[in-house]
Amino acid sequence: MTIANGKNDAPIATRTGGKAKGIVVCWFLGLGSLVSWNSMLTIGDYYYTLFPKYHPSRVLTLVYQPFALGTMAILAYKEAKINTRKRNIAGYILFTASTLMLMVVDLATSGRGGIGPFVGICAVVAAFGVADAHVQGGMVGDMAFMCPEFMQSFFAGLAASGALTSGLRLITKAAFDKSKNGPRKGVMLFLGISTFAEFLCVLLYAYLFPKLPIVKYYRSKAASEGSKTVSADLAAAGIQTPADNQAADVVKSPERLSNKQLLFQNIDYALDLYLIYVLTLSIFPGFLYENTGEHQLRTWYRLVLIAMYNLLDLISRYLPLVPWLKLESRKGLMIAILSRFLLVPAFYFTAKYGDQGWMIFLVSFLGLTNGYLTVCVLTTAPRGYKGPEANALGNLLVLWLLGGIFSGVSLDWLWLIGKKNAF
Repeated sequence: MTIANGKNDAPIATRTGGKAKGIVVCWFLGLGSLVSWNSMLTIGDYYYTLFPKYHPSRVLTLVYQPFALGTMAILAYKEAKINTRKRNIAGYILFTASTLMLMVVDLATSGRGGIGPFVGICAVVAAFGVADAHVQGGMVGDMAFMCPEFMQSFFAGLAASGALTSGLRLITKAAFDKSKNGPRKGVMLFLGISTFAEFLCVLLYAYLFPKLPIVKYYRSKAASEGSKTVSADLAAAGIQTPADNQAADVVKSPERLSNKQLLFQNIDYALDLYLIYVLTLSIFPGFLYENTGEHQLRTWYRLVLIAMYNLLDLISRYLPLVPWLKLESRKGLMIAILSRFLLVPAFYFTAKYGDQGWMIFLVSFLGLTNGYLTVCVLTTAPRGYKGPEANALGNLLVLWLLGGIFSGVSLDWLWLIGKKNAF
């Protein structure tokens, strides 16, 4: 099968065939994009036991983000020339290997603390950051020119990774907490399941996703509009692109907007994502682990906070599927996102004067608004662009999202600096 030059007259059945299956696959691919990192966050209580003086939640997050942001900046700049198939598969393989390495480090050190094992874990976390930039930017760029349901499902999968890891962590803690080396056994089982999930994503992306009729249709359409990033995925699906034909010299790629032009046209969407994650990561997870005090739930308290955030983050990412609940106004999105900054004083005074019920409510609201606004922005922004432009815009938006995460993680240290005086 080949792609006609600049034309896409595929039948309706081809354009929509496998859509339901594609939504499910995108959900699993989103799950795999963050299950490794969410595993790190969710076993934070274990690492605080091993490394109580090193602030593991804050330090590991701060190690992760520069590698994610730096790698994403390079990939976004070179986006038009990068083989998306190799990029995404490499990212999922790196996630699989890195999660497995967490188990190896723990086994090699027999679950002991100290600076050596902590540095080893930091190295693994840096690899997570590189993998995240490969996968998240590559997948968002890829789905930006497909149907919005794929984007929504992918980001629901991202949130589901947090909810599932939190639920699994609660189960393993309950099962192993009172046994000998119980916490460590629970963590090893937990990481083993996460490693398997990452490996499953490698198989899904490499062998199933590119062969879905609807995915082949959208990638063929993008290729006819001048996209070079989809060639390898189309070849894996048995489709020959014009660049592969001997007549390639007569095929001229359509003009596309530059990255600079795309950014200027969508600067408000980029700022939206930046501000969403500046706020969220200035509170989650470091503040929740170190600045919320001790309450009746004791060692379960922080796990419950993380679980409630992840659960509401997941639920909220399905709300935009209801048309009258989806916020599409550019001005409305900005107002809603700026209003979230009222949560900063709310968290401060609740941590200082409130009880655990109010804190659980605030954390739930933080997760609810984070997921909802993220999906609203990312499913609205790419509309109306050709395949290559939508791909580039998706990468740029992820770059700003990661920039917001990095800034939020850096600001999170302000809670720690003021902890002695404020709490």
